[in-house]
Amino acid sequence: MIARTTWTVILLAIPLLGAEHRIIGLSASGKPIEALVVAAAPTAPTVLLIGGLNGSSESEHVIASEVEDLESSPPSRRRFHVLAIPLANPDKSPLVFPPTGVAYRENAESHVLWRWIALQAPDLVLIVGGADAGLAHALSTNAVAGVGRIPARVIIMARPTTLLSLPRDLRFSEAHAEINRRRARSPQQLAEELGQYFGHDFNQLTYIPGMALIAQMRLGHVANVEKLAAPYLDPSRNVLNRANSLTLAGHLVFAELAERTGNKAYIELVRKAADLGFAETGEMRESMPFHDEMSDSIFMATPLVVKAGKLTGERKYFDLAARHFAFMQKLVLRPDGLYRHSPLTDAAWGRGNAFPALGLALALSDFPKDHFAYQHMMAEFQQHMFILAKFQDEDGMWHEVIDQPGSYAETSATAMIGMAMERGIRKGWLDPAAYQPRVDRAFSAVSARVGRDGQLVDVCESTNKQKTSEDYLHREAILGPDPRGGAMAMLFATEMGGLP
Repeated sequence: MIARTTWTVILLAIPLLGAEHRIIGLSASGKPIEALVVAAAPTAPTVLLIGGLNGSSESEHVIASEVEDLESSPPSRRRFHVLAIPLANPDKSPLVFPPTGVAYRENAESHVLWRWIALQAPDLVLIVGGADAGLAHALSTNAVAGVGRIPARVIIMARPTTLLSLPRDLRFSEAHAEINRRRARSPQQLAEELGQYFGHDFNQLTYIPGMALIAQMRLGHVANVEKLAAPYLDPSRNVLNRANSLTLAGHLVFAELAERTGNKAYIELVRKAADLGFAETGEMRESMPFHDEMSDSIFMATPLVVKAGKLTGERKYFDLAARHFAFMQKLVLRPDGLYRHSPLTDAAWGRGNAFPALGLALALSDFPKDHFAYQHMMAEFQQHMFILAKFQDEDGMWHEVIDQPGSYAETSATAMIGMAMERGIRKGWLDPAAYQPRVDRAFSAVSARVGRDGQLVDVCESTNKQKTSEDYLHREAILGPDPRGGAMAMLFATEMGGLP
């Protein structure tokens, strides 16, 4: 459990009614970086107060006084939404803006502040204290994390009435306008925008381009995808040569094409991949191969084997899917209902839970209801969704380590979990009253993290088994174009748009 900071003590001493308390990230040593959110009327501009960039706690009292004054009035009469980070640098680490190095492995505090500020998109940033490490200038002159510029200034001698002295006609920042633009896109608009950059190659038979290609088909571009898949129909080519788990999931493209075109050649490719779960004698193996003891395999193999059953009408494939799912659960399902990524550590990696969530949602979509395993698999899906819902953050995101406060909000996992929940709602497996608000928040959050030119914020890099929880916390958070994150966001958007 993360220890509380001095700021938490101040909060307990001063009654800040209605202030929302958040952990926005972790310092290099793992200390929480905390923020307060005080809401005003929906159309009000946003002001961010930052203190303690040099590690000093002196500004905490000033900011506490400002927030206390603000909260003395009802939300409808407040002139600004206020965000407050009283102690931005608890380790007194060197800061650099814009940040350099691998996020959040290097210069952790700088990356936390830079990206969180960008996504909150305040209209003005007030830095309390004289030492700002160049943050004010960097915010004012750069498109922060690819979002937009944000006016900022340093307040040397802050007074408890700083907010009251701000002009009444504070304009929206460039970043604020861009976040509004991103969130205003319809699901289909977002999918089409992403489709300009993702889903145009299939040189590698893996799920990463594969999910984007399935999204392209849902946008109506089946003929284009067929052209990209054509080389794999060459009978002299062994597409399973040097296969791995990613290859199995890549075969979902062929399953989708088979359903849309009726071409039996695609069905044969799906069958051959699914048949890896059977010995040459026809005996069913303990599980599908290439699982590597990782929870990813619930997505990589289960939906494909189910598709084989649907396309061929052979029940043995549904039996194999049920066996594989049960096998994986014994390896990676924790007693609390979250999935560890592998038996090496109990860490509930974000995508390590998103893979089972999405994999089971896809599998159940085609699984026969009269099969002996259907009720169990459905109950496991519903239980996982119930547990995951508890860990969605205030912005609608799920994190790099699901149950670790302060681990970074991760875009690909959020898109995958959001899609799984939306599929569950559409199929009648989940209660819309309980889950639709969560899915809508997730979609809004993912939309905010998808910019122009296929740029994304905070997609975890490719991740194999890690030995410790700390290793997962320090996986690179990609800022820029990313095929994996782009594909999953695009697929989520087509699901939200109800596209076939």
